[in-house]
Amino acid sequence: RMSVRARAASQGSLDDPDDEVVPYSDDETDEELQSEDDLDRMCLFCVLTVILLSEPGWSVRANDREYCNQPQFKKKVFLCIKKSKYSGNAIKTYKYNFLTFLPLNLYEQFKRAANLYFLCLLILQIIPQISTLPWYTTLVPLVLVLGITAIKDLVDDLARHRMDKEINNRRCDVLLNGRFEETRWMNLQVGDVVRLKKNEFIPADILLLSSSNPNSLCYVETAELDGETNLKFKMGLKVTDERLQEEDQLAWYLYDGLGYSSSYRGFLSFWGYIIILNTMVPISLYVSVEVIRLGQSKFINWDLQMYYADKDTPAKARTTTLNEQLGQIEYIFSDKTGTLTQNIMAFKKCTIKGRTYDINFPFSPIFTQPVDFSWNKHADNKFQFEDSFLVSCIRSKKDPQILEFFKLLSLCHTVMVEHKGDELVYQAASPDEGALVTAARNFGFVFLSRTQDTITIMELDHEETYEMLALLDFNSDRKRMSIILRFPDGKIRLYCKGADTVIYQRLDPNSQNKETTQEALDIFANETLRTLCLCYKDISQAEFDAWSQKHQAASVSMGNRDEALDLVYEEIEKNLLLIGATAIEDKLQDGVPETIAKLAKADIKIWVLTGDKKETAENIGFSCQLLTEDMKIHYGEDVNVQLRNRQTQRRNDPQGRNKKLKEQFFTESSKNALVITGGWLNEILYEKKKKRRRLRLKKLRKRYTNSSSAPDSSQPVDDWEKEKRQEDFVDMACECSAVICCRVTPKQKANVVSLVKRYKKAVTLSIGDGANDVNMIKTADIGVGISGQEGMQAVMSSDYAFAQFRYLQRLLLVHGRWSYIRMCKFLRYFFYKNFAFTLVHFWFSFFNGFSSQTAYEDWFITLYNVCYSSLPVLLVGLLDQDVNDKLSLRFPKLYLPGQQGSLFNYKNFFISLFHGVFTSLMIFFIPYGAFLQTMGQDGEAPSDYQSFAVVAASSLIITVNLQISLNTSYWTFVNCFAVLGSIAIYFGVMFDIHSAGIHVIFPTTFTFTGAASNALRQPYLWLTIILTVGICLLPVICIQFLHQTIYPSVGDKKYEMEDEEEERKKRKPTFQRGGRSRRSAYAFSHSRGYADLIASGRSIRQRPRVRPELRESIREAPQAENI
Repeated sequence: RMSVRARAASQGSLDDPDDEVVPYSDDETDEELQSEDDLDRMCLFCVLTVILLSEPGWSVRANDREYCNQPQFKKKVFLCIKKSKYSGNAIKTYKYNFLTFLPLNLYEQFKRAANLYFLCLLILQIIPQISTLPWYTTLVPLVLVLGITAIKDLVDDLARHRMDKEINNRRCDVLLNGRFEETRWMNLQVGDVVRLKKNEFIPADILLLSSSNPNSLCYVETAELDGETNLKFKMGLKVTDERLQEEDQLAWYLYDGLGYSSSYRGFLSFWGYIIILNTMVPISLYVSVEVIRLGQSKFINWDLQMYYADKDTPAKARTTTLNEQLGQIEYIFSDKTGTLTQNIMAFKKCTIKGRTYDINFPFSPIFTQPVDFSWNKHADNKFQFEDSFLVSCIRSKKDPQILEFFKLLSLCHTVMVEHKGDELVYQAASPDEGALVTAARNFGFVFLSRTQDTITIMELDHEETYEMLALLDFNSDRKRMSIILRFPDGKIRLYCKGADTVIYQRLDPNSQNKETTQEALDIFANETLRTLCLCYKDISQAEFDAWSQKHQAASVSMGNRDEALDLVYEEIEKNLLLIGATAIEDKLQDGVPETIAKLAKADIKIWVLTGDKKETAENIGFSCQLLTEDMKIHYGEDVNVQLRNRQTQRRNDPQGRNKKLKEQFFTESSKNALVITGGWLNEILYEKKKKRRRLRLKKLRKRYTNSSSAPDSSQPVDDWEKEKRQEDFVDMACECSAVICCRVTPKQKANVVSLVKRYKKAVTLSIGDGANDVNMIKTADIGVGISGQEGMQAVMSSDYAFAQFRYLQRLLLVHGRWSYIRMCKFLRYFFYKNFAFTLVHFWFSFFNGFSSQTAYEDWFITLYNVCYSSLPVLLVGLLDQDVNDKLSLRFPKLYLPGQQGSLFNYKNFFISLFHGVFTSLMIFFIPYGAFLQTMGQDGEAPSDYQSFAVVAASSLIITVNLQISLNTSYWTFVNCFAVLGSIAIYFGVMFDIHSAGIHVIFPTTFTFTGAASNALRQPYLWLTIILTVGICLLPVICIQFLHQTIYPSVGDKKYEMEDEEEERKKRKPTFQRGGRSRRSAYAFSHSRGYADLIASGRSIRQRPRVRPELRESIREAPQAENI
């Protein structure tokens, strides 16, 4: 594989990329660009070099902890303190401990510009010469913010401590003092010999010494690493397998009287107004935003409709800072395996002798109920099939072709079998093979066992053993596999299964039922099932003997062995007779097509980025309705031609570098889709190895400068052309309704996401389930991890996590949309109320000689954003809804305002600013005019400063609390209580701090003694307050009424929308012979099987018996899951 990759990487850009080869990663360094021989040697020995030879003096001795603690294996940490060079096995993801929490957390918080800004304000307020407000007006909110944030960080870090503790305290068996003892993972050391049992997690990077299986064979699931649930087999060395079977054998290894000048006083007054006007953006804004985000995250966690009961997995918001961005998503990048699909295959249909058997078979007498397999004691209870006619044909034994069909499925495979009592457990290299063998098992042809030379099956009511003469394994070039068997009667027969595109080329001209089978394959393809053709051929003894000699010679060939074997296989795999075809469903997760349809209606574009074959990815695209029959699909070669034409057009235009070409790539009115492989992606985007690309660009620039001829359109002249090529690709892809990138590496997934972010300036979301999706998840603005069978690496790197892809529509269309609307409404109102509050000081400055005197009492300024006006707007940010969740899902178009950013932008900000300016003018000048030359009932003039401050403050509190009532769409008891309670709290606190009793205790702090009671007993002043509030609110009510009547928003028109269509048009057949087939997804996606292992006999050879008393102590299961 390494040599194939090296050859692919060294090809020039003019050669077409190989769709079957995973392209190299740009992570490679310039040192890797050596000769082919050097590259091969590094690939063979890289693990040894990295682990053992990176520094001189590194060595490991098994089962000897004292050896690694010797002085030569220690390094200096601080002064004379040393510790071992070898890392421990404990993990640490927490940020703080008992000693570092306070300093580190404060350091991190004061790294934020907002906190540092308010700290500077506090310092300025401490200076008596410039202070216009008491220092506690800033200190109290600042301490409150720092405290709440610190508590939230502490809770998060305690959760990390708990998770670390849970993992570090897992236990495993370690060989100590000559016997196995249970030890915590955190205590494992380099060189420890560990014993693992079946289905246990692997605690560290380990080397396989031996297992209880023959030849130390074991099966490993690597879902935590690459998201794949297929089992990989690992095998220990022969010497360790033979000698390490017993415990005793294992024991071997974060005016003030100072006479200031007028200019200096002006300087001090300037800074005084900076302090006064800081409440335009108060510190409580940050507190409220954090509380709202935290509440939105909790709502996601508590949503029972995103709870997956089968695995007891709730949705989890792992961050509190991105909720509103969930309502602005324009592009979703999704993995396929484990994200869109369940990675579970089911045998659905088959065609035998031109007749199709499935639930819609018209001649089946009973086809509405599942088949009863109780007559078969080996049947799998989970298997379901609904055509009883097929079962009756098999049991009657009247049709030999049907029997031959299922006999082929039970014999032609590389599946391994394990007996658990009376139960058979199959271990297959791919889910497809497991589904086919399980289907044969349920129909009476049960695969029982195999040795190096034989296969035993149960044929209905009797057992038969077949001699295996040759096994011609599958690979990505052959797209088929065959087996040559000698029957008990001496007959030699070849069974073959594979993709229809290769099987039909090798059929005998006289083979029957080719046309009817072809029609059935077309129907299966339209239903997006994964298909496979089955055929056979009888071979004479002489023919087999001649071929066997050639096969033996090719098997021992020293050079190009694979190519030689393929040529030999071609000789025997011809003139085949067709039996039929199978159809397997790669099960999608529940609700995937509906979710994709909903998101598409919300104008969210979905791109699938997967490492699977092109045909497999395209097949799944049709299954989940990402691709539809009315779409025109463009492939890598088509895209490359169009991009070259655009590049040539730009070069031929003298102003090409100064203007942007705006014409579209696709002028047809039909929908377009893009399917591109990783090889073509590198070719199109010029993503070659860095050093080679730099050298090529340098040569091309030199050649282009010195030559009068036009440069090669396939090569970039400079980095500018490379960037324009990437931008053109993104523009073309974004014109498509669907994009599928297949055979891409994790680095390429991240690059695609990065390109869309760079050139489209859009909010992106990536969703995946495995470690190979981590780069993509981290690159996007928002990362979503699917938790479940595929491990936890994606979840640990994500911002949000849940168990099923279908929950994505609720996360975006409900929680994301609500969060965006609530945050926008919160920000608009918050800016409005603080502009209305703060600008009163500005108008007052024209009448106080710009002396920095405040228009309100000091404690009102302190409590305005904390107690008097915070709770109603906070509840709007937490609870407000324009429509409920059902309507949000029913009408996805309601999501559009978030993508357009229409609810909070510069226009909305200036509207809030002008609204605040208008309110502040009314709050100041109406009381000012009312107080001018007036007389109260008691004959005294009420036009003193303190009474004015009380009236202005009361008018402001009532106005802003009634204004939030007008902005509230979803009313609850809590909202009513908050609005009325805020007004009541204001009057209660005001009368308390204006009382004589508190003035006696704090005479310098509380100076408005009796101001509230004296002012508010005057009916004239109450009329002034009512007039001020009415004039402030009446224009708003009129404008809102006219706006909703004349210019209704998307939400206002929700009840006028048409319901979605209940029935979709029937899909037209999309497959035509001679076109690109997507039905043979099985053969394209199937990985190389266990043929080499089976043929060698290593997996089934009997080992020498060990003493019974020691067998249980050294046994290891043949399979390790959940790694």
